[in-house]
Amino acid sequence: MKIKVLLADDHAIVLEGLRAVLSAHDGIEVCGEASNGEQVLQFLARQHADIIVLDINMPVMNGIKCAEKVKAKYPAVKILILTMYAQKSFLEEIIRIGIEGCLLKSNTGKELSDAIIRVMEGKSYFDLIQSFCTDENETTSFKLSDREIEIVKLLCEGLTSTQIAEKLFIADQTVKTHRKNILRKIGAHNTSQLVQFALNNRII
Repeated sequence: MKIKVLLADDHAIVLEGLRAVLSAHDGIEVCGEASNGEQVLQFLARQHADIIVLDINMPVMNGIKCAEKVKAKYPAVKILILTMYAQKSFLEEIIRIGIEGCLLKSNTGKELSDAIIRVMEGKSYFDLIQSFCTDENETTSFKLSDREIEIVKLLCEGLTSTQIAEKLFIADQTVKTHRKNILRKIGAHNTSQLVQFALNNRII
């Protein structure tokens, strides 16, 4: 029986390329395509898929929110994320959700079908992306990670936790946890003090 794969990406040319790669594999069948997270959920409500090859940056509902909803409603469906990013914090986020694998968009040739088969065998697929992750992204002056500094800048721009989550393709709760950790690290109690800290340390 062939592995039924649902492709989700908002770029038609990417979908076409993914379909071409997977169609060359005898054991894989592309059972559907979607251009955003809501279409993924609508498809699964009507039809079965064994695994979703899911892009992160999509309109209407991004890949992270979609993956969270899929795992909550269809836990048996496997998910393989396609991304341009490979930061450690991003990897931790998708592992937390329960996503089985992650593949860089620059490596979607034969590696994609290999990743699908491996995930369907009950294994994870994070091998190559691990080499792009690092624990060295921490400033020595105030011990804020690159991700935390990124969130500080967005908070200083006046963005809400929800807006930051949308912009960075992470969960709202993850942003709130980062904010809490940032305030604790710098000894601030509110956003005004955080902005002052950012100014004093030339973050903004």
